Amino acid sequence: MAENFNDIEDLRHRKKSVGTVELQGPNGQTRTVNLEELTDADAELAAKFGYKPVFKREFGYLSTFSFAVSISGLFSTVATTFSYPLYAGGASSAVWCWLISGAGCMCIACSVAELVSAYPTCGGLYYTVSRLAPKDWVPSISWITGWLNLLGQIAGLASSEYGAAQLLLAAVSMGSNFTYLPTTGTIIGVMAGLSVVTGLVNSLSTYWMEKMTKTYVIFHVLILVTCCIALLAKCDNRHNADYVFTDVDSTSGWTPVGFAWLFGFLSVSWTMTDYDATAHITEEISNPEVKAPWAISLAMAFTYLAGFLFNIVLCFVMGDPADILASPMEQPVAQIFYNVLGKGGGIFYTVCAFFIIKFVTFTAMQSLARTVFAFSRDRLIPFSNIWVNINPVTQTPLFAVWISVFWAIAINLIGLGSYAAIAGVFNVTAIALDWSYCIPIFCKMVFGQFEPGPWHMGKFSFWVNGYALLWTFFVTIIFILPTVRPVAGDTMNYAIAFLGAILICAAIFWYISGKKSYSGPLIEAEVAENESGDIKNGSRSSGEFPQDNKIGDITA
Repeated sequence: MAENFNDIEDLRHRKKSVGTVELQGPNGQTRTVNLEELTDADAELAAKFGYKPVFKREFGYLSTFSFAVSISGLFSTVATTFSYPLYAGGASSAVWCWLISGAGCMCIACSVAELVSAYPTCGGLYYTVSRLAPKDWVPSISWITGWLNLLGQIAGLASSEYGAAQLLLAAVSMGSNFTYLPTTGTIIGVMAGLSVVTGLVNSLSTYWMEKMTKTYVIFHVLILVTCCIALLAKCDNRHNADYVFTDVDSTSGWTPVGFAWLFGFLSVSWTMTDYDATAHITEEISNPEVKAPWAISLAMAFTYLAGFLFNIVLCFVMGDPADILASPMEQPVAQIFYNVLGKGGGIFYTVCAFFIIKFVTFTAMQSLARTVFAFSRDRLIPFSNIWVNINPVTQTPLFAVWISVFWAIAINLIGLGSYAAIAGVFNVTAIALDWSYCIPIFCKMVFGQFEPGPWHMGKFSFWVNGYALLWTFFVTIIFILPTVRPVAGDTMNYAIAFLGAILICAAIFWYISGKKSYSGPLIEAEVAENESGDIKNGSRSSGEFPQDNKIGDITA
């Protein structure tokens, strides 16, 4: 590769001698673009990372930050997971597990932001392996990283859609004065309908997605602040500070109680995860090497601090934990809204939580669809030639969107057999996603090939990265254990089964196809210029690829 191939300015200046480039897609279609029309980010994507610019860059600072905040959906995700710390250890588990686990999650988030700044492509951290690991190891490491990330994102979307259905039906139950109580079958049916709605929204162009996303963060903050004020103002029987910060009351059956208390970490890790969702839309962000990492770090900092305060407020006003855990709606936070604010206030804030978690699903599916597209571009998943297609009208990967809808529904159908399996989906989200982040972080620390981008932690980087790895290893042990004892079929933690299933599938596909044809994340661009003769800068990934492994090129 010629030295100036990695120099973005060199490509930008080629317009003086080469007016246009021809972009060739996987099915042979071509498009000629004037180099002057390429934004700096698009030109860098083509020259530095070798990927054709196929998405419109509609996301600015506010919409990117709003996207990063929306992926956590603080108000609604706390509402759907608040029962975990209450069962685990009572009020103190809800409060202190958030503070402790949130610090570990912030270290992971900042480590991810650092990598996203250096390598801003929609492949996310999966792609970074090609820049961080020795080339002989790239295929196997990136394969595992990619499949773990894919599992985590599918499970995250599926569990969010399930939570959305629960919140919507809780509001309906509240409105009927609890004469209507949803069944698991009803929840799954509504979940399927909501998943289709999410798919329809994600079938819109990036322009409309950006417009919807931009206003989300304002709505979310207003709901969060007004709800906290209303709960504190209207609650007549608040707990005292001693109860909120020191009460330990576990009903999990685990001994010692201190061990059971640690299961409260799940609520935090499920809320503060999917840090690299913003990375998967970097090809739709202007100046992504700056805006994306700032959005990730600031959004997670907001979620960390606001979530800690929100949990404290809920613990002050929740009343007897046993009563809200026995709620006929099976939604403790919705029951708190009803008990403190009455029927009207309870319905309003439960519906608001529903709208917020739907924004989570909109952004989660956008991120997942871009991941499917990026993995298909690199031939990581089966039928890649289908999912990699971009719709010419919306300029979005519609096939990737609808296969995401299919898997979100399919994975939730197991709930018809066992509700415990749904809890396993929540658990495996945090495990799979965090390990897909930690593998590249480990490569960064061990192999010394990292070239920092504009957003970098400097001398603190090593220690933050190291703590992120240690924390992930620690909580993984907790998240694969059953949260209730004695263990039975309806209390088993099926997260380990989901994780094992995806790894087995990934291994089978590796030996059937990947081992022979997959060489790691592709760099698909080939830039050619002809000033005094034919000069070609052939692109490659960290390993040498066979010619037929390319899915597109750029030729002058």
